[in-house]
Amino acid sequence: MLQVVVIGAGQAGLSAAYHLQRQGLRPARDFLVLDANEGPGGAWRHRWDSLTFGTAHNIHDLPAMELGTPDPTEPASSVVARYYGDYEQEFGLEVRRPVRVQKVEGFDGGLTVHTDKGTWETRLLINATGTWDRPYWPYYPGRELFRGRQLHTHDFVSADEFRSKRVVVVGAGTSAVQFLLKLADAGARTTWVTRRPPSFTDRTFDSEWGRDVERRVHSRTKAGLPPSSVVSVTGLPLTAQYRAGIESGVLRSRGPLRRITETGIELDGGVMVPADVILWATGFRAALDHLQPLKLREPGGGIRMDGVTVLKDERVLLVGYGASASTLGATRAGRAAANQAVRRLGSMEQQEALAG
Repeated sequence: MLQVVVIGAGQAGLSAAYHLQRQGLRPARDFLVLDANEGPGGAWRHRWDSLTFGTAHNIHDLPAMELGTPDPTEPASSVVARYYGDYEQEFGLEVRRPVRVQKVEGFDGGLTVHTDKGTWETRLLINATGTWDRPYWPYYPGRELFRGRQLHTHDFVSADEFRSKRVVVVGAGTSAVQFLLKLADAGARTTWVTRRPPSFTDRTFDSEWGRDVERRVHSRTKAGLPPSSVVSVTGLPLTAQYRAGIESGVLRSRGPLRRITETGIELDGGVMVPADVILWATGFRAALDHLQPLKLREPGGGIRMDGVTVLKDERVLLVGYGASASTLGATRAGRAAANQAVRRLGSMEQQEALAG
């Protein structure tokens, strides 16, 4: 039986793996990292090529190996995939991929991890699956009637394919703002719809801001509520580029969406807007379906946490969830999960020694 299985080799999973190894656990012997992707990079390897390193959110260093200063014009997907791959090799983490976890079940003394490549038994689980595999599509009346194209952030490739198209962008987060600017530059005619007025802020997005965001998100997960959207906590940085977008009218919300028609949308207030494309920049949800057999969720729909520990089953540690979904939070959460796992394993060994 393994001591720990880590599911996911993104920022949080690699951080956890590094700290497990640092505390004496051996990769592929004492702990195993499973990843569903074909290669390194986590969710970043799926980002659209036009999202360059210079325009991406801050990508924080993994422990003991700096990212350095990549070319800001290089696609962020390439930068991160290379960085994560170098990291895995540097520390010999022996990530198994592609391995897709199907479900996790509990038994006396441990957990069984069922995958498309076999089954492993483990004492503890560090889950670092993030959100990329669960794009969120909110329902609006008439969505199934629209005769144009609908796509989600998850499936976006390039703004150039929407040249001269009438594109409605739904969502109030950073992705929506970046799409609007890119689409406008590519010659698309855009309409921005949001449930609430966009939350632009001129606060500095520094490490103290990041910690404040984590504290606010943690208050929800500690209460067993689902994490709220990122932008509702962070706001949108009022950069020079965004200010220019507001002044040009590209980054001005038309308000809430009421319904979708065959040829466009109806805004709150009855205004009709024709559209060829609806781009849903409406975020993601935590990819935790494989944990359903463990019945971890609370009546409020979330998972109640104490730090990174799931209170309903202390054999499960969640990283990249809630407050640790950012790259800064994910790195620290990986360390916290590894430390907690080692403490938990020590406690389990003591109990077994006393029982024996």
